[in-house]
Amino acid sequence: MPVRNEVEFIERSLGSVLAQDYPTDKLDVVVADAMSTDGTTDLLRAFSRQDSRVRVVENPGLIAPTGLNAAMRVASGQIVIRVDGHCVVQPDYVKRCVTWIIQENVDGVGGVIDTMGQTSVAAAIAKAMSSRFGVGDSAFRVGVQSPVLSDTVPFPAYTRAVIDRLGPYDESLARNQDDEYNYRLRKAGGRLLLVPDIRTTYFSRGTLRSLWRQYFQYGYYKVKVLNMHPFQMRWRQFIPPAFVLFLSGGIVISMVSRTAAIACASVLGTYFALNIGWSVASAGFNACALVVALAFCAMHVGYGAGFVAGLIGHGCRALLRA
Repeated sequence: MPVRNEVEFIERSLGSVLAQDYPTDKLDVVVADAMSTDGTTDLLRAFSRQDSRVRVVENPGLIAPTGLNAAMRVASGQIVIRVDGHCVVQPDYVKRCVTWIIQENVDGVGGVIDTMGQTSVAAAIAKAMSSRFGVGDSAFRVGVQSPVLSDTVPFPAYTRAVIDRLGPYDESLARNQDDEYNYRLRKAGGRLLLVPDIRTTYFSRGTLRSLWRQYFQYGYYKVKVLNMHPFQMRWRQFIPPAFVLFLSGGIVISMVSRTAAIACASVLGTYFALNIGWSVASAGFNACALVVALAFCAMHVGYGAGFVAGLIGHGCRALLRA
């Protein structure tokens, strides 16, 4: 579990891991603390004093992949499960992960995320993050009916054998390190299984500004993954940057071209009509629907702007090769 400044959630997230209905002598918990400054470190020390299964390691790199690598270096299990300080796993999470890996002979397994919010704004954001309009065909967010092989899974369980074969997470990726790691796994012939009865509760960001920042980073670092693995991308991931580029260029050209102005207005009108329709479908005719609509905008435009910034910052070697 890589964490940084999770004082509001760590008791629930780590508590849910320690409450697993799995043999106590077969479960170790390694928490990589990224030099937290909000009191998280003190809570972790208290957990480790109370429960001998908890081991805390330092993560001076401050980001998730450096923390994951630090934790995996000391983890001794035959199956390693990555969880998060911002989520709560179900009591049977470990048992189901282990059962499915053994039963289906796969290299990794994960489940469906139930996104929740602790405030009215966060609850609206959670609705947007669970909507097909918000996240497209991201199966682990919108749900599946039966186990399916997947490109990526959240909070995955991996066999030690595949971890030893793939090596560490890429520490240049502050975001999207899971996507890159899972692509390497599949490229090496591994299989990832997404299972509907493995469930995690994830607590969404609490403000539209933090949601924007989160999705901007997703888009920005996606370009780095694209440069590493051009065929890792899904078609839906190109739509937000195309939308941002079209509108940016269209607004400028609209100043001198009536045709461009009409085209730009048509695209914006279509987007807002779809946005409002999905927002009302998700939240009903109330104030929550407005926040859902704004959350959709933050996610789509944030990701698209981050992707464009990534193309500028990292270059587009993959696109040039293609």
